[in-house]
Amino acid sequence: MLKDLARLLGFERISTLYICDLKQGETMTSEEADKVQGSEGPEAVRVVAGWSGRLFEDFSVGDIYYHPFGKTVTQADNQWFTLLTQNVAKTHVDTNFAAGTEFGRPLVNSTFTLALVTGQSTIDLSMNVFANLGWDTVRMPHPVYEGDTIYSRSKVLECRPSQSRPGLGLVTVATEGFNQKQEIVISYRRTFLVYRQGHLPDVSAARPDESSFPDLGTL
Repeated sequence: MLKDLARLLGFERISTLYICDLKQGETMTSEEADKVQGSEGPEAVRVVAGWSGRLFEDFSVGDIYYHPFGKTVTQADNQWFTLLTQNVAKTHVDTNFAAGTEFGRPLVNSTFTLALVTGQSTIDLSMNVFANLGWDTVRMPHPVYEGDTIYSRSKVLECRPSQSRPGLGLVTVATEGFNQKQEIVISYRRTFLVYRQGHLPDVSAARPDESSFPDLGTL
């Protein structure tokens, strides 16, 4: 249990340190504490893993994630994305035209909003994705304007192991994007395949050793 929690918090791999698998109510022995503190003295080198995303076993139905990043949408974002995708809707790129609409100003391209909120959610949902299977019931209940700041959150609706791919699991979530005024600007459901524990591709072989770093004793 403690190992799972440590992995979620990003402390899965520590070079000469150990995570003790304690049962509830247990405490560390002095020997275990020495291992955790390191046996190489105060200058012992630790390799502390950063956040590496959730695997299938880390999802529970009903969990809600408030994704950590917000994004203030600029005119450049709106114009660039619209032109890049060959979208010819005047209301995104022609300020003079947009001034004559009931909105009175350009609307942010709705597919940009979809891409942004999906991207914001990946840190909590699909950092370890195998494949995205699709979006459903995409709704845009409120317009997004240049200068709005968009945040997002997701709720886990369903989790089930893949029948055809035993190393993967299917997760379905409901995601909402909202602005600085607490207005929901987009909602959708998304289903994706994510790796299960023990099946995530290992890229650690690409890491050089740490000998190129300065020696702490010479600083």
